Amino acid sequence: MTQYSDDVTDLTQSSSLSPDHFLVELVKEVLSKRVECRLQVKGFSMSPFIKDSDVVKISPMSDSSPEFGDVIAFVHPKADKFIIHRVVRKIGDACLVKGENALEPDGLIERKHIIGIITRVERKGKKVFFGLGPERFLIALLTRTNLLLPILRPVWKIFRPVVRIFLK
Repeated sequence: MTQYSDDVTDLTQSSSLSPDHFLVELVKEVLSKRVECRLQVKGFSMSPFIKDSDVVKISPMSDSSPEFGDVIAFVHPKADKFIIHRVVRKIGDACLVKGENALEPDGLIERKHIIGIITRVERKGKKVFFGLGPERFLIALLTRTNLLLPILRPVWKIFRPVVRIFLK
């Protein structure tokens, strides 16, 4: 860890923090100030609603816990990994979370492991409008039952050419 003369600590030089832990601590610190933060995501577990290289806005959690259908950022208690997945069931104060492309849920995540809630997704600089609005309830239900992708694939094949016309 490097200490600078103006009393600023460089956490990137710390051997005790992995890149994943550093990211988690940085996001927690920003959110603790009640400020939103933006991150570019890597991976395909939330595709097609959040894709590799999309930018997500993580907002601080209110005093209440996330609701069914919300997309949350959390640290998995067993894998010790930073993950962004959807709440597919509420059991007491815990959330059962699962990625849209995952075959199995991540397990029950307690409130203390939740870092924030995803409130916006951007792809190539443009806001993604589908996935975080009222449709999130249906998406969560279909994700929980592993029906989302079998239903979505044929529908997307029909509507994709129409969407491309309007996005030009």
